[in-house]
Amino acid sequence: MKILSIAIPCYNSQDYMRNAVESALVGGEDVEILIVNDGSTDGTAQIADELEQEYPGIVRAIHQKNGGHGEAVNTGLRNAKGLYYKVLDSDDWLDGDAFVKILEQLRKFIRQGQLVDMVLTNYVYEKPSERKHKAIRYEGVFPQEKIFGWSDVKKFRVSQNILMHSVIYRTQMLLDCGLELPKHTFYVDNIFVYVPLPYVKSMYYMDLDFYRYYIGREDQSVNETVMIGRIDQQIKVNRIMIDAYDLTKIRNKKLQDYMVKYLAMMMTVSSVFLIKEGSEESLKKRTDLWRYLKNASRGTSRLVNKQVLSKPMQFRGKAGRKMIVWGYNLSRKMYGFN
Repeated sequence: MKILSIAIPCYNSQDYMRNAVESALVGGEDVEILIVNDGSTDGTAQIADELEQEYPGIVRAIHQKNGGHGEAVNTGLRNAKGLYYKVLDSDDWLDGDAFVKILEQLRKFIRQGQLVDMVLTNYVYEKPSERKHKAIRYEGVFPQEKIFGWSDVKKFRVSQNILMHSVIYRTQMLLDCGLELPKHTFYVDNIFVYVPLPYVKSMYYMDLDFYRYYIGREDQSVNETVMIGRIDQQIKVNRIMIDAYDLTKIRNKKLQDYMVKYLAMMMTVSSVFLIKEGSEESLKKRTDLWRYLKNASRGTSRLVNKQVLSKPMQFRGKAGRKMIVWGYNLSRKMYGFN
């Protein structure tokens, strides 16, 4: 039995994928590493096959036609044999010491017959070009060293969002919630951490800097210029999230508050990039996005519009738009997220 499945989506990742795989090998036989080659045209497929031969029973190479990051995550989930499921992007890596402690805790859950739905850890923005890194931790938000539910969660700060980097899901829970990420779409990691949340009944937080999130490649999906160029995909993700739930029907108030905050953040990010692009077409897309939210659920729209981040996002006029961009740039400088 495998305790943890680690899916590594790879598209033309030959230059850095080995580092990701090697960082996951710390788990030994308790872990399976699923290298999902998403129709790469470089040496990714060959490296994946070599690693499978080098680490039989641990590494599996899965080859598919190009379907995008989301479909690679879907493929990993379909093939996962572990009790838990983790996604590791091919240019990122895992901290070995933290990994050992996490696996021991997962073994403890198994021994006790109490599998929690979501394990949370810290993640670290790694920005080698500026010789700095910033850890995102959840102290003061989640109880430590105990199993807890949404009612035990405290208030999140602006920087303390639950991202794909910070979650390890129980595999069967993901399957039960019917998670299916769209093909050929960037930024689907936001769907990955949003859609399953109402199915998460039990959680466990470990204050460990586990996931190392590399920031700095020019072609990286979170590069600001790239994000502006792919804004239509960001809007698509926003709409999928809007359609996923009428948030007024989420009964647990703390879960509802968090999901509203997260959706508001995503709407804000899209609005900022549409404003930064600046064309009349982009400004119209911003208006259309907020109208889409209102038409989908007036209740959800009212909840989102109460958020501090959301209030300025529909400002009209150059002065209002300048203020929005100034606020975004300040946040970017403070948190170093792209």
